[in-house]
Amino acid sequence: MGLFDDTLGEGQQPAKVTTEVAFVGILMLADYSDGNVSVEEIRAFGNTVCRMKLYRNMSAQQINRVIDQAAGILKRAGLEAALQKFAEVLPENLRKPVFANAVNQVLADGVVEDEEKEFINNLRRALNLSGDDAQMIAQVMVWKNQG
Repeated sequence: MGLFDDTLGEGQQPAKVTTEVAFVGILMLADYSDGNVSVEEIRAFGNTVCRMKLYRNMSAQQINRVIDQAAGILKRAGLEAALQKFAEVLPENLRKPVFANAVNQVLADGVVEDEEKEFINNLRRALNLSGDDAQMIAQVMVWKNQG
């Protein structure tokens, strides 16, 4: 145990992953899936979180804490393990919405890189979405971002 472990709480067990943390964590993964987070992706992230029922009753400080928790999980677990952990936590009724929002995040900067396509495919599998559902959601998000 290091000098700061007790003081900073790093020697303690990580907090349970909540639905709120899992949802925002997946959006963060979508943003970073190409190794770069654009201004458009940051803007889309903020708009998405602010308008969602899931975060509606949270203060800005509480939302920032959720984002910090998700970032900590990403850092500790790594991207692939974090994706699995986040996907496991999400209830069935939020799996299609998180997929739609993740696709929207990937489309936000107007360019879909190969790494982003791979992430979306991995997300579909992690969420156990059918190929047909994923295709339909992706198509609607593409139409949404054309206008």
